[in-house]
Amino acid sequence: MSEPIARTRLAERAAWIDELDGTQVVFGEGTLGGLGTAARDLGMRSVLLVTDPGLRDSGHAHAAERALAAESVRVCVFDEVVENPSTVQVEAGRRAAEAAGADGLVAVGGGSTLDCAKGINFLVTNGGRMEDYWGRDRATQPMLPSIGVPTTAGTGSEAQRFAIISQEGSGTKMACGDAKARFRVALLDPALLATVPATVAAMAAVDAISHAVESHVTRARTALSELLSREAWRLLDGSVERYLADPGDAAARASMLLGSYLAGAAIEHSMLGAAHALANPLTARHGVTHGLAVSVMLPHVVRFNAVEDLARYAALGAGPVEELIDRLRAIQRVAGLPARLRDCGVPADRLDELADDASQQWTAGFNPRPVDRPALRDLYAAAH
Repeated sequence: MSEPIARTRLAERAAWIDELDGTQVVFGEGTLGGLGTAARDLGMRSVLLVTDPGLRDSGHAHAAERALAAESVRVCVFDEVVENPSTVQVEAGRRAAEAAGADGLVAVGGGSTLDCAKGINFLVTNGGRMEDYWGRDRATQPMLPSIGVPTTAGTGSEAQRFAIISQEGSGTKMACGDAKARFRVALLDPALLATVPATVAAMAAVDAISHAVESHVTRARTALSELLSREAWRLLDGSVERYLADPGDAAARASMLLGSYLAGAAIEHSMLGAAHALANPLTARHGVTHGLAVSVMLPHVVRFNAVEDLARYAALGAGPVEELIDRLRAIQRVAGLPARLRDCGVPADRLDELADDASQQWTAGFNPRPVDRPALRDLYAAAH
């Protein structure tokens, strides 16, 4: 493991191919052009290309189609993915995959697209509803080979076995995970980040940074997750301002995409904590974009956790805790994001029900300092 991590220091000028957790990782400018070859190598002859309308307009989905067609891979495009995909989109994707006779899946997009593709894979191969796979390792049948092509530096979903799918009606985010759902190949092409809208880039960036910070301190952390988190933080912290100011900065976007991937991989070996437990109800009940919700809550969670363990955050390489908090707030300002829940349209009289919801989020159980409903309510109040 040490050698691939060391290679990340070449992010600005070199492409490499390696493997982590069973996913072949291909990194470098222009790697989208190899999508057709990757698909053929996995035995794909007819694929469902999962994307969203914005990606079709940007040209990335068309480029993916061309790369697949060049290797005589038939393509059916499913572009109905929305932010925080629900069971409705997953079911629609299942129908599209079955109608096309797809023998593989390719996801080109942000975290929502990547998660939706994984959800579709569950249903196409194992049947039933997404609720049947809520939790870990509930799929009994093999899944279709799949390729993930992230177009934002945010969720790191391309490195993870989990699909986060919202339950239609309740808005509850269901984490459905299985090793069989992993992408067999992750194509990390920094060139795709050049066209990300500024607001989307900002939301994704703060999400990736939150992953590096939270995964480093959870109760489930391992030596490997700590290594991944630290390298992710180094890459993200060192490039976020340059990337948000100028997406044309090739070195910055390379570091952001690779940092996002490594932070996602860290989650696989660690998990997340209270900041994400607090963020999910804000999205479900008040429509606060996930990256924004995590960004608002994370500094308060860091301060809460640091009461019991100052050294853990210092080991991230971000300096003393107050310096880390100041840095998180500085990134928030650079991203142009509000720092208070009141500025996100969250009424003060809804904090109790938010705390009820947050106490049921499974990531709360991995927080390094135990959190109960009163503590979560206090954290919402501090952020309001």
